[in-house]
Amino acid sequence: MTDTAATPPAAAAANPLLQPWQAPHGLPPFGSLRPEHFEPALREAMRQHRAELQAIASQAQPPGFDDTIAAFDRSGALLDRVAAVFYNLTSSATSPALQAVQRTMAAPMAAHSNAVYMDAALFARVDAVHARRHALGLTPEAVRLTERVHLDFVRSGARLAGPEQARYAQVMETLAGLTTRFAQNVLHDETQWCLPLPDEAALAGLPGFVRAAARQAAADRGLPGHVITLSRSLVVPFLAFSDRRDLRETAWRAWVGRGENPGEHDNREVARDILRLRNEQARLHGHASFADHALTDTMAGTRAAVQGLLHEVWPRALVAVERERQALLAVMPAAGQALEPWDWRYYAERVRRERFAIDDAEVKPYFRLENMVQAAFDCAGRLFGLEFTPRDDLPVYHPDVKAYEVRRAGGDVIGVFLQDNFARPGKRSGAWMSALRWQSRNAGPAGAASLPVILNNNNFARGGGGAGAEPTLLSMDDARTLFHEFGHGLHGLLSDVTYRRLSGTQVLRDFVELPSQIFEHWIADPGVLQRHARHWQTGEPIPPELVARLQRAQRFNQGYETVRYTASALVDMAVHALPDAEPPADLCRFEADLLREAGLPPAVGLNHRLVHFQHLFSSSAYAAGYYVYLWAEVLDADGFDAFTEAGSAFDPAVAQRLLRHIYASGNSVAPASAYAAFRGRAATVQPLLKKRGLVTADET
Repeated sequence: MTDTAATPPAAAAANPLLQPWQAPHGLPPFGSLRPEHFEPALREAMRQHRAELQAIASQAQPPGFDDTIAAFDRSGALLDRVAAVFYNLTSSATSPALQAVQRTMAAPMAAHSNAVYMDAALFARVDAVHARRHALGLTPEAVRLTERVHLDFVRSGARLAGPEQARYAQVMETLAGLTTRFAQNVLHDETQWCLPLPDEAALAGLPGFVRAAARQAAADRGLPGHVITLSRSLVVPFLAFSDRRDLRETAWRAWVGRGENPGEHDNREVARDILRLRNEQARLHGHASFADHALTDTMAGTRAAVQGLLHEVWPRALVAVERERQALLAVMPAAGQALEPWDWRYYAERVRRERFAIDDAEVKPYFRLENMVQAAFDCAGRLFGLEFTPRDDLPVYHPDVKAYEVRRAGGDVIGVFLQDNFARPGKRSGAWMSALRWQSRNAGPAGAASLPVILNNNNFARGGGGAGAEPTLLSMDDARTLFHEFGHGLHGLLSDVTYRRLSGTQVLRDFVELPSQIFEHWIADPGVLQRHARHWQTGEPIPPELVARLQRAQRFNQGYETVRYTASALVDMAVHALPDAEPPADLCRFEADLLREAGLPPAVGLNHRLVHFQHLFSSSAYAAGYYVYLWAEVLDADGFDAFTEAGSAFDPAVAQRLLRHIYASGNSVAPASAYAAFRGRAATVQPLLKKRGLVTADET
């Protein structure tokens, strides 16, 4: 490995990232951090990591597990902590200065990863331990770590020949810059666009909670009146309630057009460049397409397995969405108006009110954000014995962030949870979980324990400000999102493994969504709603008859939602399965042609178009992997049935199995084995089809 000069002591002393962090639980000194601190800190952390790995690789004694695999797992602690803070800020609270550092450091960080995993001497030791792993008397977890670390090296090009390895390194460094650019382009379009609503005519049809959020969005941007932004928690209710069809169309076109605006932030060629390099990456590994390469390290394993699931669901969803389309047409004006994509949610809301007497304006007052947070905490306590204690004294990176100590009931702290719930300028869209530190018992030479520091980010539209103003009220979908991300958070907080590489959510991509998606079930539990869904003005619990109406309506519009999701998964798999070295010349046309041939109704659309599909193009995490939500939904629907069969959503025996085999085990056990240990068998697809209302008459 190439080494560089150490940071001078004076410079290191002036950089808070390179000093010991003295805050409780070793939290970062957020208040002292500046954009200019990150580049020198990252470069110094990379230098120290290379020195640590050089010491491992140059040992004279034959390679063993402790001095090679476990030592590798411990290495890079400084780099991990600095990079975790950096990437959290660039996602949650970025600025032009931070974005400039992100662009500058994308290639050097990728080059560092290449240097680590392509180091011949280091890989020789890892390879030797891997070859003897079953003869070394290792624990099952140590064997699993050895296999995962070895696979990380192989998938990062360790076995490639000289010229091929050099080219592979170039590809990965270039990809790092392109994915950074893609994400920043989407953020630019989301941040810069807003739709002013200057008068009562523009606000027609909007209930109070949407008006309050639009007023707050304007205030956040220093604008008068009301505005609609491209935050999902604001644009979706606008599309559902606005009587102004022309404004709905304007908002919809801006939302689906992110990343497709001509100029320096146009993602069309950026995405093509990424696809071109991914194809080359796959070919260097001996695979015909990137999808084939990506799926080798998943539960699915092959494109055939993924397509089998998607093609099981797709025709059923098309039948369901056609029933829904007919219902919408029945409530539309009799003549002169075709059903368009900006109409679907608006007329679906009318049908929902007529069929189920459900109106978000009636429901949302019972879903105050603070109450839903407490509902999630209460469910975690009843299931897993956790307590969440607010700690307003802990350092956080933005005033929106709330910090909590997490304890076993009456016991010691097991982690720290940071929750950042609001949409704002400088924060990317969507919802996600991340970690400032992973749980492990291998944090130092003596096997020191490392407590997890876990973050949840959401993008809820903040309620209007001012005295007596409406608080932040969630839709049922928003509440599910909160529970979903909290499920990921619990996966990180409840991790109970020895090695950092196996901790928390660092599992196979089509297993990682199981802990998050299964936790969504508890927000729909009638007992949970009775306890926590209370009217923000009166304090009265949600009426049982309203809960019953919500339950009757839970399959409503599921054809629409399933088609939109599956369409995105089909496009993802199709574009990454192309064997051609050159991607389609026009990705937007490729996407449109594919979906037309598949039978996608034009008025439905899809969740994410390629030009703003951050799951695919802001990193490789979900590339050829957007199917994983559906794959995991097979597991979560089947898995929650274990509680139904036990007679209680809080059955202690089932909850303990869920904790032990799913939430606590991390990647220390193969996913299929972990699920079978929890459920007693493999999952079946029928509970998913029933949950989404996709079963046929003879299957019910």
